[in-house]
Amino acid sequence: MVGALLIYALVNVRFGKVILDLFYGTKGVMGTPIATCQKYIVVFIIFGAFLERTGISGFFINLANSIAGASAGGPAKVAVISSALCGMVSGSSVGNTVTTGSVTIPMMKKTGYKGEFAGAVEAAASTGGQIMPPIMGAAAFLMAEYTGLPYSQIALLAVLPAVLYFTGIYIAVHLEAKKLGLRGLSRDELPKFKVLVKKIYLLAPLVILVWMVSTGKRTMQSSAAIAILITIIVGIVSNLLNAITEKREKGTGVGKGFLRALVSREPSEEGISVSKVIDALEAGGKGTITVAAACAMAGVVAGCITSTGLASKLLRAIVAASGGVSIIALFLTMICCVILGMGVPTTANYCIMAATCAPILTSQEIGIPMLAAHFFVFYFGIVADITPPVALAAYAGSAIAKAPPMKTALNATKLAIAAFIVPYIFALNPAMLFMNQAGDLFSVGVLEVVQIVASALLGLYAIAASLNGHLYRKINALFRVVLVAGGLGMMIPGTVTDVVGLVIVAAVVFIQYTTAKKEAAKTA
Repeated sequence: MVGALLIYALVNVRFGKVILDLFYGTKGVMGTPIATCQKYIVVFIIFGAFLERTGISGFFINLANSIAGASAGGPAKVAVISSALCGMVSGSSVGNTVTTGSVTIPMMKKTGYKGEFAGAVEAAASTGGQIMPPIMGAAAFLMAEYTGLPYSQIALLAVLPAVLYFTGIYIAVHLEAKKLGLRGLSRDELPKFKVLVKKIYLLAPLVILVWMVSTGKRTMQSSAAIAILITIIVGIVSNLLNAITEKREKGTGVGKGFLRALVSREPSEEGISVSKVIDALEAGGKGTITVAAACAMAGVVAGCITSTGLASKLLRAIVAASGGVSIIALFLTMICCVILGMGVPTTANYCIMAATCAPILTSQEIGIPMLAAHFFVFYFGIVADITPPVALAAYAGSAIAKAPPMKTALNATKLAIAAFIVPYIFALNPAMLFMNQAGDLFSVGVLEVVQIVASALLGLYAIAASLNGHLYRKINALFRVVLVAGGLGMMIPGTVTDVVGLVIVAAVVFIQYTTAKKEAAKTA
């Protein structure tokens, strides 16, 4: 993309101006993305590396297993929950897929899910990690820079859309489990919740980080640095507790066991050691190089677009094609985002979307509030990771599941249907982002927010059931179409559409339930 845009810029703009803008000014390589990377993103990448090395990511997986592992299709639900939790600190949808997927995908296949479905669940959930506060794949810091809003507000406003996204995947997984008659894991195979509660202190770095940033007690850089130190302290506490446990079980001395755990070349899953500190710094450095390179390229993309006026040309084309109708403009912008986001890392992805697509929606002709527009383009840039033909997260999941890549990507797209609907909801009705149509933050009533979230959840349930084709029993083609219509009705802003959609969905659910009950009675 950078190569193509450079050629376009050199053809349309004077050579000297292109070089000056891209490499000697602040509109190219040294633009907003790289500035944000060196100020905020680097330290948070290192923080995430420390969290992984001290066993906090593993704690998330065990916690999800304890909560949902025994329910119908439990391992798939574990994948959804653990990916949401790990995604809070992960900066990569592919990295998240590989990290949690190496555990959850084999478990799903063992339970009875097909390989392409197991890989798709993990890919869809891991991609959602990029929209999950507080870090959101580091894009939260970039969004704060572009919109001029505090980072703490960006993270808060992202909560409801993220919850809806993961709830949509969870519902789809549950319906598939019921359709296939899958059971969960036995209680004996699952971590005990009362044991996990004793390790709740592992969450201290994340909790303290969110508290410091949201209260404004410290700068983001300072907060992340302190959180890294707290992570190391938590790791030392884990070492000490492991040593005490060893003393009780084997009668060894606490001091000796503690020192051995601290300097061990093969440290336990939880805890810290010198080798783990070095490993975390190395991983953080490598991760920083990748993100910094992506941010530099994103700066070049934005610089080429600015120098050539390409953004204004794209804006005029979409406004003309849409005729100023918001829903058409949103659809055309969505197509642009998915195409431009293919194969692009999260941070660079958002930078490109903010430079090219967000101005289209915030234009006077379309009139979407600025923050809603930025969230809209960010969401659709991210789903490029699971949308064929360049679905990197889905391909990573398919490799672990040993399943066909394209089938996995198509399943992931179907599971992540919420990601294709929720952005339209908050673009047309920003109440989900706690703002009114004029873009004023925290100016909507609690009941309005509750109504839009509740109707969206019911609408997602109806659409997920239609795509799955099973609800108590097999759904015929007519009822599947009716369910989609009712679900979309509840997701379109407005009380009338909510009520009509609810009546339609309730009627189909009632018919399906009573028919299934009669069939079961006949079989008995």
